[in-house]
Amino acid sequence: MTTQIEPGLIDPELPAVGGNLTPYTVGELARAVKRTIEGAYGLVRVRGELLRVKRHTSGQIYLCLKDDDAVIDGVVWRGNAGRLGMIPEDGIEVICTGRVTTYPARSSYQLIIESMELAGQGALLKLIEERRKKLAAEGLFDTERKRPLPSLPGVIGVVTSPTGAVIRDILHRLADRFPRDVLIWPVAVQGANAANEVAAAIAGFNALPAEGWPRRPDVLIVARGGGAIEDLMAFNEENVVRAAAASTIPLISAVGHETDTTLIDFASDIRAPTPTAAAEFAVPVRLQLLARVEECGSRLLFQVERAVAFKRGDLVALERGLGNPRHAIEAHIQRLDGLEERLDGARRNYVDRRVQSVATLGARLRHPLQQVHDLKRHLETQGRALDAGFRRTADAAQARFQRWSDLLESYSYRGVLKRGFALVTDSAGLAIGSAGAAQPGAGVSIEFHDGKVAATVDGAAVARPKPVRAETPKPGQGQLF
Repeated sequence: MTTQIEPGLIDPELPAVGGNLTPYTVGELARAVKRTIEGAYGLVRVRGELLRVKRHTSGQIYLCLKDDDAVIDGVVWRGNAGRLGMIPEDGIEVICTGRVTTYPARSSYQLIIESMELAGQGALLKLIEERRKKLAAEGLFDTERKRPLPSLPGVIGVVTSPTGAVIRDILHRLADRFPRDVLIWPVAVQGANAANEVAAAIAGFNALPAEGWPRRPDVLIVARGGGAIEDLMAFNEENVVRAAAASTIPLISAVGHETDTTLIDFASDIRAPTPTAAAEFAVPVRLQLLARVEECGSRLLFQVERAVAFKRGDLVALERGLGNPRHAIEAHIQRLDGLEERLDGARRNYVDRRVQSVATLGARLRHPLQQVHDLKRHLETQGRALDAGFRRTADAAQARFQRWSDLLESYSYRGVLKRGFALVTDSAGLAIGSAGAAQPGAGVSIEFHDGKVAATVDGAAVARPKPVRAETPKPGQGQLF
């Protein structure tokens, strides 16, 4: 779009003179151009690729937008830089919204960018950005999760392609700095299965035992050479990022070149700009380490000697201020003698008081032999009383026993037998209580008080006459005879 500048539009306060052009100062012309451009382009959206992105110490971001035909400068003021929602980087195709203005000091025009969004490859970048926000919200990128690298690892695990310059650079750099045992887990770093292989390799290293061989590495390096954003997408996959965050082994990410950024860089414990730098992060320089140890030893020895010298000087100064120790000892000897005299007097007074107290208590005590005689007399008296009581109790019990024995004997049928009666029983041992119960010809047993005899029932039972009961006198006149 082309816009022609009319003289009257340049500065209304400077009218044109006839057909001749009015001479303007450079500043007047620059201001007029600025007003014209800003008036013609209030708010525009420009699509292009970012170039020469630079963040100034003041907070502003200076950059260029380019396409196949032209380049335009752009600036993001500090107030808008934190609200872009993305990190501008070289090579990213974006759509910027802002206003066009001029910069009179350089006679150039520029775009004041107020917002920025991804375009073209931006769809892929937008997906990566959304995934980054999602994983960051889960806390996978928190600084608190970062672990320090071991100062001198014994075994280093490397997850990368077994071919190519990356693994050679890492091994060469490790051999130069500090040779260590290296475990290589070969994976595809590009393609459909690359993400799964990288995630499985990280988990596999973490699953190795702590002892034996191969054992679990002390630090992991996940490395790949540079490439387009599509080539690096395996390291932006969610399963790779989660595997890196879940690793218990400190992990160094070295994916792409220094300007390349993938999501595994946020989840790793440290990001290396190149695979060679990752090897430098993993181990120190052996010669430098030896020199530092030797330097620390020398400094330590110097400090020990210096401390001993200071202590020796302090000791000499204290010795001068101490004086003659014999005088101090003599004063203490005198004090000790005084304390000894006081102690001896206190001891005698204490012993005298105790002797007097013992004599007073002894006068109140009876002789042990007297106490024994008194207890013996009391015991004899109690014994005699106990013996008499026992005899009375035994005699009374024996009398009661005899009475109960006589009463029991009087109730026994054997006493009846002694008075001339006999007990007749049948062959089964059952008592025959009446004549009718005796069967003629049956064998019976007759028990007297001094023994038993056998007998046989002969004849039938004879009825016994009933006893005649005497008449009871009627009430009334009694009889004398």
